[in-house]
Amino acid sequence: MSGNRHPEAARRYHDVTAHSPQSVRAGSRGLDWDTKPEPFKIYPGLPVITLPRDFPVPALDALGAVSTEPGGATPLDLERLAALLFFSAGVTRRTSYPGGGAMYFRAAPSTGALYQTEVYVVAGDVAGLEPGVYHFSPGDFALRRLREGDFRGALAIAAADDDLASRPATLILSAIYWRNTWKYQARGYRHLFWDSGSMLSNLLAAATALDLPARAITGFVDLEVNGLLALDAEKEGALLLAPVGGQGRPALVSPVIAAITPEVIPLGRSEVDYPLLRDAYENSSLDAESEVQAWREASWQRGPLPGALVALPTPRPSAGRALAETIMARGSTRQFSGAAIGSGEISAALWHATRGWPADAPSGLVDLYLTVHAVDGIEPGAYAYRPESHALELLKRGDFRERSAFLCLDQSLGGMSSATVFFCANLDALLEAYGNRGYRLANLEAGLIGGRLYLAAYALRFGATGLTFYDRDVVDFFSPHAEGKDAIFVTALGRSVKGPAQSPAPLEITPP
Repeated sequence: MSGNRHPEAARRYHDVTAHSPQSVRAGSRGLDWDTKPEPFKIYPGLPVITLPRDFPVPALDALGAVSTEPGGATPLDLERLAALLFFSAGVTRRTSYPGGGAMYFRAAPSTGALYQTEVYVVAGDVAGLEPGVYHFSPGDFALRRLREGDFRGALAIAAADDDLASRPATLILSAIYWRNTWKYQARGYRHLFWDSGSMLSNLLAAATALDLPARAITGFVDLEVNGLLALDAEKEGALLLAPVGGQGRPALVSPVIAAITPEVIPLGRSEVDYPLLRDAYENSSLDAESEVQAWREASWQRGPLPGALVALPTPRPSAGRALAETIMARGSTRQFSGAAIGSGEISAALWHATRGWPADAPSGLVDLYLTVHAVDGIEPGAYAYRPESHALELLKRGDFRERSAFLCLDQSLGGMSSATVFFCANLDALLEAYGNRGYRLANLEAGLIGGRLYLAAYALRFGATGLTFYDRDVVDFFSPHAEGKDAIFVTALGRSVKGPAQSPAPLEITPP
């Protein structure tokens, strides 16, 4: 029987992995660089389909692409699929280090630049691509075929959503645990959803810019999806499904899903298992189509928040920078200058990042709190963001740079930013409504909004970075307003010391 309806498991995981000044100091350890995981998952024996490099480049303004729900009816072909994969999970540039080391930067941000999120494609009606189940390899920009045949019907059953059988393809985001836990240990379970949420923000924006319908599906039978992808459930698990393209020719009866064990190159010499993470994934799994349907029907609605408001400027509809250019310019800011951004800039970033998302679960599950340090026209202080009225609720006045840096695990980025956004959620209410899978939703939505803040920041030519935090101290700082909530994620926004983001390099992919 599924453990999803026993939310004490997610609460226990969250509390055990919470950071505090005491726990961070007691648990600090050096990284074993000899066991650092390889950056790419490699299937050495599978058929290779090289993706076209002359794919369409999304020219839509980045802000419009971020906040507009994907729509349209452009047919999905291999070129557009290649564009979706590149602008959500592709290698955008490579940096070499002395001694032969290399860092491969991707289109979407990832905690610690570890990039544990993998992408698979279940294709059935993509022009130029045979039906099958594929793994996307960003290193050489290619697909590798795991299964031949049209398995969209099987995926529709696993998701309790017949619509998937008539969409040309579904992208599946999964995570390889060790690639993140190598650095972050069991707390990495949170990161799986922050990072997949950030990647989802790119995927939905790219789909909008390419005139392709797309949405997210968070409820599915985990065992069936993992089996379809032939994943080793001890090491990797599916996180979300994203059907793309307009309705078309429906799938016929799905082929039998035979067990397969394709060879995979090991990530490194050794791996450390974190049962706490695996248990968190298992305890939030759904076991049957009927359970997926029941879970999806659950709803939780939050009433409006009380309090006096500080109006934000009307958000600008565009930034003057195309989505493709923005993604190529994106990075994680390593040092903020402390200089101010305009109130219009933070207004646009907050507005476009919080307009909801097309998915099988409601949005608005996380609340945004801010420490404002240097925003022209907004008094320094602590605020709660009210998305329904697009306003900031002043909680307390003051210069909180030092306190904000402390809350961000004593990282100066949290205080030298122009503003730092703290994501919190009423976790107990979420777990009551959605079971342990509500924990996935909260972290995923925080990652999605964080990813949109990244895109908005670089579209508007300032910087952003994701940070970790002292859990209880964040809630205490924003209380009594945040009383009863839990800290989920942090994104800092501001001017980089290197100044405005530069024009990106030409769109090309360099194999590793």
